[in-house]
Amino acid sequence: MIDQKKIEEAVRLFLEGIGEDVSREGLKETPGRIARMCEELYGGMEEDASVHLSKTFSVDSSEMVIEKDITFYSTCEHHILPFYGKVHIAYIPDRNVVGLSKLARTVEVFARRLQLQEQLTGQIADALMEFMQPKGALVMIEAEHMCMTMRGIKKPGSRTITLARRGVFESDPALEERFFRMLPAEH
Repeated sequence: MIDQKKIEEAVRLFLEGIGEDVSREGLKETPGRIARMCEELYGGMEEDASVHLSKTFSVDSSEMVIEKDITFYSTCEHHILPFYGKVHIAYIPDRNVVGLSKLARTVEVFARRLQLQEQLTGQIADALMEFMQPKGALVMIEAEHMCMTMRGIKKPGSRTITLARRGVFESDPALEERFFRMLPAEH
C-alpha cells in the first residue's frame, strides 16, 4: 500500500538535500504531486495478474497467438529512473485463449513496479503459464533505460533486449524462429 504522507516527507527531504527551497512557489505542491504520481506509476504492487488472465475463452485451435508492440513504461529499481519500450508476447493455446487487451493489462501489472527488465520479462511469461496454462509462452522486451541514456555512460538510443521462453518454446526452436519471422525486421 502506498503511503502518501511518507512519500511527501521523503520528497521534501530530497529537495532540501539537493539544495532546493521547498517553500518556493514552484515546489510547494511538488511533494503531493509526486505522491499522487507514485500511485499511478507503482500501482502494480497492489495488482494481481490472475485478475486479467483467468478469464479465458475456449478455442479448437492451438496455433500461435502473438500480441506485439505493447508499449510499456517502468522504473529501474537500481536508479529509480524510467525504462520503456515494447513487449512482444506469443503463446500456444491449450484449448483456451485470453482477450488480447488482457495481455497488455498483464504487462502493466508488472511494469508498474520498481523493476528490472530481466525480471519483468520472466514475470510476464510465468504469469501466462500459471494463469492461462498454455502449451508455451514467449515474451520479448526491447527497452531503452534512462539510467544508461541520461546518466552514467550516456548512450541514448541503446536498447536492451530480453527473452523468456516457457513450455514448448523451450523445447521447439522452430516455434521461436516462427515468432521472430513474424516480428518486423527492426526487431
